[in-house]
Amino acid sequence: MQELLAEIRGCTVCKAHLPLEPRPIVAGTINSKIILVSQAPGRKAHVENKAWDDPSGKKLREWLGVNEEVFYNPDNFAVLPMGFCYPGKGKTGDLPPRKECAPLWHSQVWEEFKNVKLILLIGKYSQDQYLGKQAKKNLTENVLHYKEYLPKYFLLPHPSPVNRFWRSKNPWFEEDVVGELQGLVAKILK
Repeated sequence: MQELLAEIRGCTVCKAHLPLEPRPIVAGTINSKIILVSQAPGRKAHVENKAWDDPSGKKLREWLGVNEEVFYNPDNFAVLPMGFCYPGKGKTGDLPPRKECAPLWHSQVWEEFKNVKLILLIGKYSQDQYLGKQAKKNLTENVLHYKEYLPKYFLLPHPSPVNRFWRSKNPWFEEDVVGELQGLVAKILK
């Protein structure tokens, strides 16, 4: 597993399309219990070479009910974004993840995991990829019907501050869904 992750971290396939040098971010071990499948690292993650070390990560850890020590233990949580490198800035946030990464690397990484208990599909890109035709018409519907995808997947919006309007329009998520997520995560990590 670590050899594969080192190979991914050295990937330069989409170098010509990136605003910064490639710096793929991925983490995990064969024992990872919960897999975080999200969109792509942000600029801060790229600079610091550490996923989820920003306001989005703080919110995600809050939703999961875990501290940094638990979160950054790769036996607990693996980081497997749809795009491994920072894609650049768009009009309302970062650009979408590069399309090369998931087809090139995901299946190889999945073969290495031996102890997966839950896969968190964070945001629309990962949900579209992994749910396929089972996805609802939009992210809100996916998250609202998250129980339909259990026990394999738990669906989440992206925890970015940019999505605070989504969270304010959908208070049921933090009132009802987050508590269930925390209970499930605590049970898995026990």
